[in-house]
Amino acid sequence: MSRSQIDRPSAVQPIGADDHDCPILHVDMDAFYASVSLIDRPELVGKPVIIGGSAHRGVVLSATYEARALGVHSAMPMGRARRIAPGAVVIEPDFRRYTEASAGVMSLFRSLTPMVEPLSLDEAFLDVSGARRRLGSPRQIGQVIRDRVHDEQGITCSVGIAASKFVAKLASTLSKPDGLLVVPPDRVVEFLHPLPVSSLWGVGDKTAETLHRLGLRTVADVAATPADTLCRLLGPSAGQHLADLAWGRDPRPVVAHEPDRSIGAEETFGTDVDDPAVVTRELLRLSEKVAARLRSRGYVGRTISLKIRFADFTTITRSRTVSDATDVAKEIYTEAARLFHALGLQRARIRLVGVRVTGLIDEATAPRQLLLDDTAADWRGTEQAVDRITQRFGSGMVRPARLLEPPGS
Repeated sequence: MSRSQIDRPSAVQPIGADDHDCPILHVDMDAFYASVSLIDRPELVGKPVIIGGSAHRGVVLSATYEARALGVHSAMPMGRARRIAPGAVVIEPDFRRYTEASAGVMSLFRSLTPMVEPLSLDEAFLDVSGARRRLGSPRQIGQVIRDRVHDEQGITCSVGIAASKFVAKLASTLSKPDGLLVVPPDRVVEFLHPLPVSSLWGVGDKTAETLHRLGLRTVADVAATPADTLCRLLGPSAGQHLADLAWGRDPRPVVAHEPDRSIGAEETFGTDVDDPAVVTRELLRLSEKVAARLRSRGYVGRTISLKIRFADFTTITRSRTVSDATDVAKEIYTEAARLFHALGLQRARIRLVGVRVTGLIDEATAPRQLLLDDTAADWRGTEQAVDRITQRFGSGMVRPARLLEPPGS
C-alpha cells in the first residue's frame, strides 16, 4: 500500500494552518545515510546502527535515531562512538547507493518545480510559488513529497514550510523525524522566540558562549537586544545578521541550480603514513574505485583532483584539467600521482588521501574522437572486462599487480 493511502495526522505539526504566504519548502531526509543503508537490512530497523568505517580512526557518517539517543552523532570519531554505544551495529558506507537515492530525490523535486536549490545529497530548498495552480497548496505539495519519497526511495523525510529559507529550514529540523511543519508569517515570532540562541543560523558553540555571557539564551533575548549592541559585540555583519534572524527576516531567494557533479573516493590510513610508495599505492586503489564508479554511472570527466590531509588535520587539494574526458583508472591515477609528486613532500605524515573527478559529462554524448586515443581505448576495454568480472564474482577478484598484498603481509 502506498503511504499516500495511509492517514498520518500525527506527523503534521500544528503551528499554523494558513500556508498561503509560505512558498518556500525545506526538505531534509531523515538520517539519510543510515536510512538508505537499512533498506537492505530491515532486521536492523529500530536498533542502534552506526554508518562509518570499521577502523577506529574513521569518523561517524550517520547514525540511526536509536544510536543518536545513546550520544552518537555525525563526525564523532568511530572509537568514541563504539565506546558509548558498544551494542550498536556498524555498517560500512555505500556511497554509490547514497548517490543513487539522492539523484532520485532531486529528480522528484524537479518534477514538481524547477526552483530547487540543493544544499547537499539529502536536503534542498524548493520555491513552489509557480506550482500551486497545478499541485495545490504548499502544505499539499509538502505532503506529496513526503509520500513519494517514502514510496519511491523507501526512506522518510521532514518538510518545513515558511515564507523564508531560515524559518523553513528550522521548521523541518523541529519536525523531525518524518514530519511536516508550517510556520505562517504571522506565527514566526511565536515560533522563534522560545528557541535557544543556537537555533539561529550561524550561531556555533563559540558565538553561543559569547551570547550566554551576556545573558542572551533564547531568540527572544536576542530580539530584545538593540542591533547596535549586537554589532558592537559580534561585528557589524554578524550582529545585524542575528538581529534580522531573531525577527524572522531573511530575504534570500531560492536559487535554482544543478549541484556540481563529481565522483570521488577517500581513505583514512590506519596510522599516519610518511612513505610516498604507500601513498601512491593508495592513489592507484582509489583511482580504480573512482573509475569503476564513473563507468557504472555512465560518466567521464576532465578534472582530476587530489586531496591530502596531514596528521595535524591540515588539508590541501590540487587539481588538473586534462584535454580528453576519461573514465580510465590508469589515466586518473597518472594525473593524481603527478599532482602528489609535484608537492615535493619530504616524509610528511599523511592521515588521509582522496581522488576525485569533476567536470562530468555523459559518456554516451562525449565526442568519441576526443574521448579516447588507441592506448586509452585498450585500457578502457580491459577495465570494462574487469567490471564484468566484478559484477559476476564480486570486488577484488581482479586487481592491478601493485595492489596485491606482498607475501607475509
